[in-house]
Amino acid sequence: LPSQQKGVGMNEPLVDAEGFPRNDIDLYQVRTARHNIICLQNDHKALMKQVEEALHQLHAREKEKHAKDEAEALAEAMSQNQGLPQAFAKVNTVTPGSPASISGLQVDDEIVEFGSVNVNNFQNLQNIATVVQHSEGRPLSVTVIRGGKKVHVGLTPKRWAGKGLLGCNIIPLQR
Repeated sequence: LPSQQKGVGMNEPLVDAEGFPRNDIDLYQVRTARHNIICLQNDHKALMKQVEEALHQLHAREKEKHAKDEAEALAEAMSQNQGLPQAFAKVNTVTPGSPASISGLQVDDEIVEFGSVNVNNFQNLQNIATVVQHSEGRPLSVTVIRGGKKVHVGLTPKRWAGKGLLGCNIIPLQR
């Protein structure tokens, strides 16, 4: 409030002891100032309420997201524990010195993925033969199960002293 109003704040009386309007202050100016202050306080309260609600929503969303992330992490951990992926074929011979033996493929490795071939799209050994023919000289990603663990092998089909491009024999697994 303007200083010339003799220390009249928000709550001091605007009337004298006998109930008449005080004549030592500009009543109109004091009432207008009080009105403006009250309006500003109400605006401030409304804004703070909006801020509070927005913060509540934000924290609720964060909490939800955190709970979802934890649930997903738990589900992922569970699926990794319960499961080695399904194998569809098995290596039953590996010729020494062949591309297969150089890549580290071993007898009894169960094949889970051979390039683009996996348990969901494997029909017969021709699927693997096709991938091998199209990948001559280029590394293929092969995933096998060896001793209960997933192992990744980089296998590059290529011409060598022996027969075929791999130098190993693969048999389908009966499911």
